[in-house]
Amino acid sequence: MGVDTGRLQIFIAMALYVSAVVAIGVYYARRASESSDNYLIGGRSLGPWVTAMAAEASDMSGWLLMGLPGVAYWFGLSDAIWTAIGLFIGTYLNWLFVAKRLRIYSHVADNAITIPDFISNRFREKNKIILTIAALFILVFFSVYAASCFVTVGKLFSTLFGLKYVYMMIIGALFVVAYTFVGGFLAESASDFMQGIIMVFALTLVAVVGTISAGGISAVIENAKSIPGFFEFFGIAQPVLQDGVQQIGQSGIPVFGEAGRYGLLSVISTLSWGLGYFGMPHVLIKFMAIKNPDELGRSRKIAVVWCVISLFAAVAIGIIGRVLFPDALLTQSDSEKIFILLSTDFFVPFIAGIIMAGILAATISSSDSYLLIAASSFSKNIYQGIFKKDASDKAVLRTTRITLIIIAVIAMIIALNEKSIIFKVVSFAWAGFGATFGPVILFSLFWKRITRSGAIAGMLTGGSLVFIWNLLIKPMGGILGIYELFPAFVASCIAIVVVSLLSNEPSKEVQDEFEHVRALEKQS
Repeated sequence: MGVDTGRLQIFIAMALYVSAVVAIGVYYARRASESSDNYLIGGRSLGPWVTAMAAEASDMSGWLLMGLPGVAYWFGLSDAIWTAIGLFIGTYLNWLFVAKRLRIYSHVADNAITIPDFISNRFREKNKIILTIAALFILVFFSVYAASCFVTVGKLFSTLFGLKYVYMMIIGALFVVAYTFVGGFLAESASDFMQGIIMVFALTLVAVVGTISAGGISAVIENAKSIPGFFEFFGIAQPVLQDGVQQIGQSGIPVFGEAGRYGLLSVISTLSWGLGYFGMPHVLIKFMAIKNPDELGRSRKIAVVWCVISLFAAVAIGIIGRVLFPDALLTQSDSEKIFILLSTDFFVPFIAGIIMAGILAATISSSDSYLLIAASSFSKNIYQGIFKKDASDKAVLRTTRITLIIIAVIAMIIALNEKSIIFKVVSFAWAGFGATFGPVILFSLFWKRITRSGAIAGMLTGGSLVFIWNLLIKPMGGILGIYELFPAFVASCIAIVVVSLLSNEPSKEVQDEFEHVRALEKQS
């Protein structure tokens, strides 16, 4: 009976949170339906706090509370901490260099309200090839990204309530779709602000209470060091597996092999996560949506502080979890439940439910962004941009919502596999966006000589190499086992430079616009 009562309290706490999210969606529904501009980018009306929190909350997603702690629990400090450091550096540089110029340039470039719009308008293309390529890559990679969010919510609910994963995943996905369908960008951004607060609160609270329960920081470190390679920057733990399950020794302690080496190549591989930020549409769109570009400096400070606290608390939770519950989670997929295990063990059910809402917050804040941007890429860039150029604003809005549902169904199909490892799903989509859009965004903003042909070459090279490297080259191992984002990003940059230099210079009109944007940035 106690267990049922506990589950009921968790359910009530999470239901209260969900009700607040739904209320936000309903509140913004009328304004969102006024125009596609309001629905897709909020009429460029965001303030600095909402811009910062919405960008970070939609970026981190459920992998921050499940995927990253799971990596730390399974492999130890190195893989997780170098990933976190890379993400922190990427976050800071993206806000410092890209945010303001993109906000100004996207407005000057015929008021572009999507990333494909901006790239296409930047080169004043008439046949919309860039628009089509960009929109198609967004559709593919955001379908994968949304699937990772649905896996997260499925694991969360099935673990908490003991119900079948597939049913829980579908119910969670349907809620996200309904909420995004109604409220659009403004609802997504406003709720992301609230969700960002819940996420950082949940991570910090669990990390602090976990440290106290484990006997303090020194006790956590001492116990973690007893596992070979577990608490090292340049070593990595090697769980001894049989059929994917970690073996338990005669003493009842999980078995680890000798520490693995975490060399320079591995460090470069994990640090390269930071390169992904320059090509993340769901982050870049928040830069474009702020009301006053001069307030982006304040947004940067808020975002960086949030990022540091959240990332390092997530890594700490994985380390603490292995110390407190060394034999509780014996597969890599199950290791991603360590945040749930700690929360339900440390706190009374109602408080645990509020903390669990942190995972739900992360999942919703990301999946609504992914679905909305993917749907808008089709409706605005392909439907209106290519097939039906005279489509009315209401027709674009209707097409966006229909596309949103279709993408969600595809993502649910991808997420049907309960054994999916969230971190791996996210890392592939992250590489896809980083390599496809990162280089072309950077060169478009900061290199006047980049040409339309160079942009097309860079996007095709980066996006396709992510697939080729992940599926064909990476399995060869050795130096080729590096994270696919790094080689794909570098290859995209090379393609942009080489093809741009081999093709004719951009028109005077395009170059003058570039100089105009640079002058505007200096003035503000």
